[in-house]
Amino acid sequence: MQQSLVLKQALSWKMNQSLHQSIEILQLSGIELYDYVQKIAEENPLIEDIRPIDRQVLSKFHDDTNAFENMNAWKKSMYEQLKENMYMLSIQEETIKEAVLFGIDSLNENGYLDITLEDWSAQCQLTMEETEQALFYLQSLEPPGIGARNLQECIRLQLREMDCDFPFLDDLFENNLILIADEDVGALAETYEITEEDAKRLITNMKLCHPNPGKLLEDTETEFIIPEASVFKEDGEWHLSFFHWSSPSIQIREDIMRMDMPKEGKEFLKEKKKELEMLEQAIQYRGKTLEQVLRIIVNKQLPFFEQGIAALQPLTLQDIADALDLHVSTISRAISHKYVQTDSGILQVKYLLQRETRKGEGVARIVVKQYVKEIIDKEDPTQPLSDEKIRRKLEELYQVRVARRTVMKYREELNIPSSSKRKRSTS
Repeated sequence: MQQSLVLKQALSWKMNQSLHQSIEILQLSGIELYDYVQKIAEENPLIEDIRPIDRQVLSKFHDDTNAFENMNAWKKSMYEQLKENMYMLSIQEETIKEAVLFGIDSLNENGYLDITLEDWSAQCQLTMEETEQALFYLQSLEPPGIGARNLQECIRLQLREMDCDFPFLDDLFENNLILIADEDVGALAETYEITEEDAKRLITNMKLCHPNPGKLLEDTETEFIIPEASVFKEDGEWHLSFFHWSSPSIQIREDIMRMDMPKEGKEFLKEKKKELEMLEQAIQYRGKTLEQVLRIIVNKQLPFFEQGIAALQPLTLQDIADALDLHVSTISRAISHKYVQTDSGILQVKYLLQRETRKGEGVARIVVKQYVKEIIDKEDPTQPLSDEKIRRKLEELYQVRVARRTVMKYREELNIPSSSKRKRSTS
């Protein structure tokens, strides 16, 4: 209990008003930003007008993504949002799909799983291996941390998304969370024999974790999922073009500042002008940062736009942060709730970020995992392939070189049992 309390305390931080506004605006979508500015305009007489968003123009995106099945605004619960997002998981087996739906209904309001795997297995009449596979899919839903069985697993799932899933985390959670709470970089690095840079990264990323991910999906009015920008090919060249709603245009009433009025009125307008200047700076920072981030992503993922998922390139938040000399948390916020329009439909920007296999051969992990699953799906059920044979198949069929233990790791992450257990299940 004490460790959990320390962990929750470690996840909170303080910031000044200007920084808070910049961070808040950075992670808003274009439509959310427009609504945010509209609310400010109601209390700031200096804002004369905001360039309106043509909702009819937005409706043309209706057919571009499965998430657009209902275009009218409505209240959606956490459970409804998770079920709608299941299409992104591409679950083939109907029994597993039904099990994941059962798992979603078994979450509490904070997003934690409120049922044991044994009960889940019994209720859905599945084997434990199948139930673990359903758990894997459930925990793959957004936001990271959904489907966790305790606070430690919740934080670990989020850290895994940030490529910060160190092997010593279990010991850290059990014995040394005070190092995170105190931000003791030196002691953390020394205790777990990591670099101070990695220690700083871990401390920062743990602060970004949310202890109750279900709260991020509380009943909210949901309208359109629309793209910030379009990625398209023209005259043999790939281009990135931003839609006007990605950066609201604010018209200011300069005449009010020149009007005669009491001192109190002038002080009030002076304060409102400062607020407006901070708002404009935050919007400009958002636009500049988002454009820089998207250009790096698009340039890196050109093979994907040309050839599809098999050509998806390894790219992480840290890679982009290093390229732009920004903090990884800034990059994480910049791509939050952001979508781009492509020839393949509207994609979440986060989808275009994938970690590399450990050998660094230039293949995204998600691609190799898909290859592993395809190989196992096509194997002879009476003679299942060992991890070593799968490794050889990867090299033979896809020219992907990984270690046997990497195959084992990916297989386990997919909740696929070993060859001996797969063989027993068919006997």
